[in-house]
Amino acid sequence: MLKLFKEIRKAGNATVQYPFAPLETSPGTRGKPEHDEMHCIACGACAVACPPDAISMQTDLAAGTTTWGINYGRCIFCGRCEEACPVEAIKLSQEFELAVMSKADLEETCAYELARCAACGKYFAPRKEVDYAKRLLAHAGGPEAAEASDSADICLECKRKADAQHAARHYEAEKKGGVR
Repeated sequence: MLKLFKEIRKAGNATVQYPFAPLETSPGTRGKPEHDEMHCIACGACAVACPPDAISMQTDLAAGTTTWGINYGRCIFCGRCEEACPVEAIKLSQEFELAVMSKADLEETCAYELARCAACGKYFAPRKEVDYAKRLLAHAGGPEAAEASDSADICLECKRKADAQHAARHYEAEKKGGVR
């Protein structure tokens, strides 16, 4: 028996002294999602991709805002929000200790301004998302991209009306010209 205790003493502790000592994590550890509100375009792709619905988007048309929110109590650290984000505004950190005294401390929110339709004046999309779409279209170049960039400030309903009017004018021009 004494021989066994000597061997144990030589081997040292086999366990980590957590929580009294910090726990070292491996580089691939998935922890708390960190949201960068400056890079976020409020597109909602992360909310759609989130399996436990920890991320939400709430739109308030009266105030002209959309609010991004996350409930870390529901988060399962799956990383789908990070994969879905087109601008890399969400990154999984290595922080996994989320113990709090109040449930409200597990929630984060930030609000984004909505853009108004250039034709009808209604709110229709987050301003940062519209600006992102314009930058992508400008980068694509060409005459079609310039035309699409001009229509980026118009809501879907007004685009449908404009397309219908364009199609009607085109149809009438074809009818007058006799070309089918």
